[in-house]
Amino acid sequence: MMKHLTISGSDIIHSLKLSCQIPGVLEAIASQKIIAAAAQEAGIEVKEEELQQEGDKLRLEKKLVKAKDTWTWLKKHHLSLNEFEELVHNNVISRKLANHLFSAHVEKFFYEHQLDYVAAVTYEVVFDDRDLALELFYALEEGEISFPEIARQYIPEPELRRASGYQGVRYRKDLRPEIAAAVFAATPPEALKPITTPKGVYLIWVEEIIQPQLDEQLREKIITELFSGWLKQQIESMEIVAQLDLGTDLQPQEELLKQA
Repeated sequence: MMKHLTISGSDIIHSLKLSCQIPGVLEAIASQKIIAAAAQEAGIEVKEEELQQEGDKLRLEKKLVKAKDTWTWLKKHHLSLNEFEELVHNNVISRKLANHLFSAHVEKFFYEHQLDYVAAVTYEVVFDDRDLALELFYALEEGEISFPEIARQYIPEPELRRASGYQGVRYRKDLRPEIAAAVFAATPPEALKPITTPKGVYLIWVEEIIQPQLDEQLREKIITELFSGWLKQQIESMEIVAQLDLGTDLQPQEELLKQA
């Protein structure tokens, strides 16, 4: 058994190619180059205190409490201290550019797309048999059974069953159109008449409809969405040429083709 293994840069690139991850890598590289160029054109600069704050935030997110934890994490990801600082710098530049481009457009976008940010808290059980779903729906309306009881009896997945089919806070875009239409027309708390879809018959309990408020969290979410859309458009509008020099000797393969 091998106790030591050396992996070259060519090995890494070759593996990325075989695992079909090159397009994602190229898009990430293109994104960073586009952001850097746009930030420079806009005259955006990063202050030392911003780098410090972002570095602290990143370490907190990665649970790098001690210096030893940070060094272990850097080693795991093959990052030098300079590259870590570059990562932090890129995060700050990206966020500042996003705010520069779109912070003035948030209110207008929010009011034009307000319905997209209405959220619902729902529970659901999916059936194969519509008659059974209807029977349970009417029993639920008559108070003969509760939704948690239905969930305990008819949800096979243990974790989902224990949570009574809880789906969390979801937006219109997270739901199938026929389900979204019914959910956001509900008057909570309310059970919806079973909805038939290609994936099954949904019995849904709508616990709450949450009307959107343009707070700081939603403001950041909108800026991020607008920035992501802008970045995608920039990438799609250009031709990306990748120069992947793997140092591969093709001569033996060509000789084999000649001999075939």
